[in-house]
Formats: sequence, structure tokens, C-alpha cells
Amino acid sequence: MDGITTAETDSWKLSGRVFHSRLIVGTGKYRDLEQTAAAIEASGAEIVTVAVRRVNLSDASAPMLQDYVDPKRYTYLPNTAGCHTAKDAVRTLRLAREAGGWNLVKLEVLGPPPHLYPDMVATLEAAEALLADGFEVMVYCADDPVAAKRLEAMGCCAIMPLGAPIGSGLGIQNPAMLRMLIEQAEVPLLVDAGVGTASDAAIAMELGCTAVLLNSAIAHSPNPVLMARAMKQAVEAGRLAHLAGRMPRRMGADPSSPLAGLIR
Repeated sequence: MDGITTAETDSWKLSGRVFHSRLIVGTGKYRDLEQTAAAIEASGAEIVTVAVRRVNLSDASAPMLQDYVDPKRYTYLPNTAGCHTAKDAVRTLRLAREAGGWNLVKLEVLGPPPHLYPDMVATLEAAEALLADGFEVMVYCADDPVAAKRLEAMGCCAIMPLGAPIGSGLGIQNPAMLRMLIEQAEVPLLVDAGVGTASDAAIAMELGCTAVLLNSAIAHSPNPVLMARAMKQAVEAGRLAHLAGRMPRRMGADPSSPLAGLIR
């Protein structure tokens, strides 16, 4: 990569589709659908996640997300937020496909509160069923290299380890493990969950993640539209920093001006 690399020229592929934005945002937790639309616009995202169990996608008598976030402009990514069993997750995504024809989906199966940590046994079970049913599965998972590699081998089109517990805003808690996951991945690897502010998103991208998925960090900000802009720029900056390569770390100082040939 050279010095003219920009967000517009740097693309990535997901299940045969080409995207330029490396920020994926959610559509929940906003004050109203108007604010949802404004924040998504400011984020520059091309993919938006939709919690099938919580968002109106089919009742035309009530406000519908599609009226504010155009599915012809954005790639909708139905997800299984709120599902705690493999059976519920599979049923939810089958209903989403019937309602909107969506085949690219995000699978998440959560353990019980208060941690809501990914239930990997149930996640593997649901992924197997969905893949057999012809879905293109992006999968939320623990930062576990063994489980992540198994999901990839099964045929999941993207691996999405958490940066920190979902909705916590704690940032990237285990960068070393995340880097190991990135190095072994042969499909896109996205940080999903835990991002709290723009610097967290930049760190994820600097580590080499393909993209970042977040919702609460924008929706829970006092100014979601401004935070969406910050996230857009942070993801772009982190990606460019990754491509450029950081300077080596060292334990001592290294003056920016040479010490030889000083005027005495």
C-alpha cells in the first residue's frame, strides 16, 4: 500500500460482496427512527444490523425501519440479539428470511445475565443448522482461537469476537488474543461488542481487524450523530495506521534530531 491509500480506495469483501466502509452500525437504542437515520448517515456505514426480535420489519401500520433506513441503500444484516438458545436463534433468522429475503445474517447466542457472554456450545449448534439451511453466517463469538477456527472451518463467512462484554463500553480488553485470532483468520474478522469510544475502534483497526461493529457506543452517546462521525474517522484512521505500520517500540529515547555535528 502506498501513501495515496484512502477509505474510498480500500475495500473489503464479505461473502462475495464488496464494501468500502469498515464500520458496521446497529439500528437499536436510539431515541427515535429519525435519530437512527441521522446517525447512520453520519457514520458512513454501508451495513446496518437489525435485531429481528425488536425492530418492526413487517407491520405497515406502525413505524418501520425501512422508511427511515433505505434497504436499497444499506445492506441489512438481521441478527439474533436477545436469543439465548440455538433453537430461538435459528427460528428468528428463518423468520427474517421469510420477511425480507435476507440470507446474510449475524448469529449471536448469549449466555445469561449479567455477563451475556457468548454461549459457544449453542452458537456452534445454531451455526451448523443455519449453514445447512443455506444462510451466509457472520458469527459473534468469544475471543477463543479454537472455537473461532472451528466456526470458520464450518463455513461461517465472518468471525466476530467480542472486544469486551456486550454493551459494556470497556474497549479492547485482550488485544494479544485478538491479534492471534486475526493472524489465523482466513475470512473477515470483525470486533463486535465492547467498543465505547472512537479510540477503541481505532485500536481494533490498528490491530488488523477487517472492520468494527458497534451500536451502543453511538446510540448511548449524548450526541449520537457527532459520535457516529467520530467512529467513522477513527475506523479510517486505524485502518490507515495498520496499513502504514507503526514505528518500533523501544525502552529508551531516540532523539528526532541527530546528536552528531552539533554547533558548539
